Parts: sequence; C-alpha cells; structure tokens
Amino acid sequence: MNKFGIRQSKVERLRRRMKKYGVEEKDLKEKFVASSKKGGTKSDKSSSGVYIKHLPSGTEVKSSSNRSQGVNRFLARRTLVDKIEEKVKGKKSSRQRKIEKIRKRKRKRAQRARRKRENENKN
Repeated sequence: MNKFGIRQSKVERLRRRMKKYGVEEKDLKEKFVASSKKGGTKSDKSSSGVYIKHLPSGTEVKSSSNRSQGVNRFLARRTLVDKIEEKVKGKKSSRQRKIEKIRKRKRKRAQRARRKRENENKN
C-alpha cells in the first residue's frame, strides 16, 4: 500500500484491519473516476474519485469526498474494510454500534419532546 498523504499511524491501523479480514492489495481492482462534487473546472478535469472492488467478496466502494486522490484511496479502503467487517460481524461492527447509539439518542430526544407537548396540552 502506498502513502496516501495520511498519517502513518492511520495507514498502519488500516493495514492491520485489512490483514485481519483477509483483504489484500492484489485482490483489489482500483479505478480512478471523475469526482461528482463541487469544485468547478478542477474537479471536471481530474480523476480524483476512487472506485475499488474487492474481487473475492464482490464488495464495491466509491470515494470522492476529498479533492486529493491519495486521501480518497485511503478512505475507499477504509470504507471497504468497514463493509467487509459488517458482513462478518453483523450488528457487532463498530459502524453498526455508532448507528445504534445515534438512533437511541434520537429516540430519547423524540420521547422527551412528546412528553413536553403532552404536558403543555394538559395545562
């Protein structure tokens, strides 16, 4: 894996996760595509978006959230590993836990608002 313009510690952490879930560089098919974001003429001319497919699992990821191709390559790999982890672990994956935590917080907020409206209507 090449340098991506990302801190070495993050790259190493990603490498360990890739190894843990059996994702190897030779199993990845990588294409560079035009980014579909704001940015005007520069983004129209350059192919900073990254499309990665993990051949053994068939998992596909596209990342064009950053103007830098190197950063998008890193983010695409990280997202790919997240998706593979989600397939392996199911609800126990870190991404899934974060989603559940946010849902729980929103549910509590909605319940508080509902109670407040009910109390106002009683008075």
